[in-house]
Amino acid sequence: MEAAQGRRLSVIASHLRQIPIPPTTTNVSSSIVSPSHCNSSDSEKLRNLEADCVFCKIIRGDAPALKLYEDDTCLCFLDTNPVSPGHCLIIPRSHFPFLVATPPSVVAAMCSKVPYISKAVMKATGSDSFNLLVNNGVDAGQVIFHTHIHIIPRRARDCLWASESLKRHPLKITLVKIMVEPLSLEADIRIISTGNHRLLPLTTIANHRLPSKATASLS
Repeated sequence: MEAAQGRRLSVIASHLRQIPIPPTTTNVSSSIVSPSHCNSSDSEKLRNLEADCVFCKIIRGDAPALKLYEDDTCLCFLDTNPVSPGHCLIIPRSHFPFLVATPPSVVAAMCSKVPYISKAVMKATGSDSFNLLVNNGVDAGQVIFHTHIHIIPRRARDCLWASESLKRHPLKITLVKIMVEPLSLEADIRIISTGNHRLLPLTTIANHRLPSKATASLS
């Protein structure tokens, strides 16, 4: 079985075309974190983080990795401690510690490769399903602080982790307020209920709870 899986993984690279990296590639992190934006101490801290980051070492070629895809923005390689055959990671070439610190254009570039890479990985491993996973922050399980996306092929009854049905609670409108205000939305929030719509001004919904029907529509 392991030999067969190894043979399947060995053909992944044949399904993924590597794109030559232009020699004048612009480093996104250096354009964001520069002397004009921060002091020399911050720049030194960034250099130290990149020097110690295992993913940055893979990017520089200082650490081994089986690369499946690379371009001028991101690359993908097999996880050295996979939870399933074909488990791989997509990372940006520039160092960003968290997903929320990664420029949207870079996140978009990474995500745009998911259909392409996942299709090849599933074909090579003989699976037809996969999990797309991002651990953002310590409490979410992030261990390596360089933005990365997991592609984890799944098979029936692989017992990787059990699906759990969590007890759901009605959503508090105050939580909705917290979520929408930073997005500079309008002063009103539309609460969707069965068969009709009504508007609640954010200033009047403190400690309010969604109607049960509306809650069901948001499940």
